[in-house]
Amino acid sequence: MDRVTAATVFNRICELGSLSAAARALDISRPMVSRYLDEMEKWAGTRLLHRSSRRLTITPAGEKILEKTRLLARLAEEISGQGEPGEPQGTLRIACAHSTATHILGPMIPAFLARYPAVRIELEINNQPVSLVGERIDVAVRITNDPEPGAIARRLGECVSVVCASPEYLREHGTPTTPQQLAQHNCLHYSRFAGQRWQFKDAHGEAVTVEVSGNFSAGISSVLCDAAIAGCGLAMVPEMEARVGITSGQLRCVLPDFAPKTLGIYGLYMSRERQPAALRLFLDAVQQKLSESAG
Repeated sequence: MDRVTAATVFNRICELGSLSAAARALDISRPMVSRYLDEMEKWAGTRLLHRSSRRLTITPAGEKILEKTRLLARLAEEISGQGEPGEPQGTLRIACAHSTATHILGPMIPAFLARYPAVRIELEINNQPVSLVGERIDVAVRITNDPEPGAIARRLGECVSVVCASPEYLREHGTPTTPQQLAQHNCLHYSRFAGQRWQFKDAHGEAVTVEVSGNFSAGISSVLCDAAIAGCGLAMVPEMEARVGITSGQLRCVLPDFAPKTLGIYGLYMSRERQPAALRLFLDAVQQKLSESAG
């Protein structure tokens, strides 16, 4: 059997999650899809998928093979002239957190799709890191200073944070003037971080770290903003999340002489010899938007 076709069928099975769905998408019979999968497993010399009556699960060996079959399919498209520069096409599966979707990707995706109508985007919103291979993700856009190993990390921009609270909270509890005074306040936690240490740089560029505590934590920065607006305490959140509250007067920034630690915004994708045009152009567009916002 044609191994390039077998690789293409395997890719579609992994993308769609079932043999029947792959058969419909490729307009071939389900038994033929099963035969191509058997051919792939014989070629690889190992089981690539765990099959049960309810679901398919990719094996660790299958994840490694999937990286190679995606590359093989892309090379075959280029050889046949289907991957011409300037005409990106295909589906991009993108993972990001809720705040990233709301403030960065959501506003720019309509213009991107209008410019590249042959591209289809599937946006997976999850505040927990996902497996790029296991979840069939092409790129994850994450705010972090520690990109995970095993993936290419392209720095797209910076995430600037602010410490803020409602005017009512500050009237009742006072306004801190140094990071050390945060220990006397109810600080709203971002629950993804194991330790509750807020890091700053003073006016001289010296690092300042302070341990904080509070009675509320959440994994979504918009929820922390809402709690701060409601007078629950002080929150350290991305400036882009707090911007509306600050502009409306519902939130006030504190500690103007101490800058919260800046985080990087990265596009993470698996190591590939050739990067799809749509992925490269998408990352370029994100980087441009972040640059314009920073300016």
